[in-house]
Amino acid sequence: MHELAITNNMLDIVLKEAEKAGAKEVGRITLVIGEVTGVVADSVQFYFDFLSKGTPAEGATLLFTMVPIRAQCRGCDKFFETKELDWICPYCGNNSLEIIAGKELFVESIEVE
Repeated sequence: MHELAITNNMLDIVLKEAEKAGAKEVGRITLVIGEVTGVVADSVQFYFDFLSKGTPAEGATLLFTMVPIRAQCRGCDKFFETKELDWICPYCGNNSLEIIAGKELFVESIEVE
């Protein structure tokens, strides 16, 4: 259910930026979401459709760029993609990892008219 708060914050950002640009309508919003965040794109879309009603963002297209989890092993220094519950280095078996990608959650771009 954290998608509701995230979507509400995202919409606030979009509407403030659209107002700064003097835009009457938001056409497209690109969001970057890392897998570690657990944010579900379909839920964001659902809440966005509801929350944006009556705003300049109503009817805007949401595009999602999903970022896979990438880690670096602290043992052998190798980089690799992993899944959320698989925190073992596939090269050396070490479980001391640094997550270097997949935690992202931001508005990448806003197209306005």
